Amino acid sequence: MKAIKIEDKKAVFVTDAVLDSNPRPDELLVKVVAVALNPTDWKHVELGITTRPTVGCDYAGVVQEVGPEVVRFKKGDRVLGIVHGSNQVRPDNAAFQEFVYAKEGLTAHVPDQMSFEAATLGVGIITVGQGMYQEMPIPWPDRPLKEKVPILIYGGSSATGALGIQFAKLSGYEVITTAGKSNFDYVKSLGADAVFDSRSPTVGEDIRAYTNDKLYYAWDTIGEHGSPETSAKALASNAPEGQKLYYGTILLKDIAHFIERDGKFEARPDDVVLSMSLGYTAGGEAFKYGDLEFPVRPEDYAFAKKWTPFASDLIAQGKIKPHRAEVREGGFKSIASGLEDVKNGKISGVKVVYRVAEP
Repeated sequence: MKAIKIEDKKAVFVTDAVLDSNPRPDELLVKVVAVALNPTDWKHVELGITTRPTVGCDYAGVVQEVGPEVVRFKKGDRVLGIVHGSNQVRPDNAAFQEFVYAKEGLTAHVPDQMSFEAATLGVGIITVGQGMYQEMPIPWPDRPLKEKVPILIYGGSSATGALGIQFAKLSGYEVITTAGKSNFDYVKSLGADAVFDSRSPTVGEDIRAYTNDKLYYAWDTIGEHGSPETSAKALASNAPEGQKLYYGTILLKDIAHFIERDGKFEARPDDVVLSMSLGYTAGGEAFKYGDLEFPVRPEDYAFAKKWTPFASDLIAQGKIKPHRAEVREGGFKSIASGLEDVKNGKISGVKVVYRVAEP
């Protein structure tokens, strides 16, 4: 097969890839039609993984076969989802190749009204589900809050942030977000109630003032470049007795040193509930990231199997819109240059998509 492989810390186009020959009973064989790029893709490339894995997590395509335990899909279905890209343990199964094995619990139908550019949705659906609804006490959109409570979705113009805004609105929250000024109108169109300039040196303090020091929930879709510190400054400094503060993130390496008190960061105070989610654990399989080993988390796959069809129904109903896509030409051969653009910060407010085949 054609594929994008990691070779010597580079993303390389090859034509000699082979499909993993060990499908699981709960997997579908999918012909990949479109793929989308994520920061995790280039970050894995730079690890220089020696097992020569295929890169890529986001895909959309057409089902070719289904495993004996698959019940929600059949041959010919248009599907989207997330697959574990750059996987050291299973190097021959990822999104940036012509065919892929996809786990049923991480797969959704492409709505009839959408094209295969819906490939932007897979990673975001799982990340929002894990970060906001599995790890934090956010009520599901079918059971929204009766009274509005503010929540900060840090990084609202990112692919994950754009979905987070919409899900938080459906859950009944007053949504506060951050973005560059050029993306203010975009995040407002998604339902954000208030937008603050992520590049302002006082953005954290400004959000705290806006909420009258009553912000108790923050979900950080960036996890670096000052976002944890800004979120700490935005959260309430003097919460009522019994009121916990919640900070969830998708990246922060050491979430113990987070909340600000008296101008410094202290180790995990009792009134702060910290969480970090990692989309790769949703597959319910053990894996490695560099030298780190991650054990199986069956509870994450159990959650994904409930969350994915629920979220996909909201998308099919038009209640959740996909993030804006920048569709590029060139197929597989051009993906490496797209990853360089993502790495170098040249992408803002959109997700890069490549059409790699016809259905």
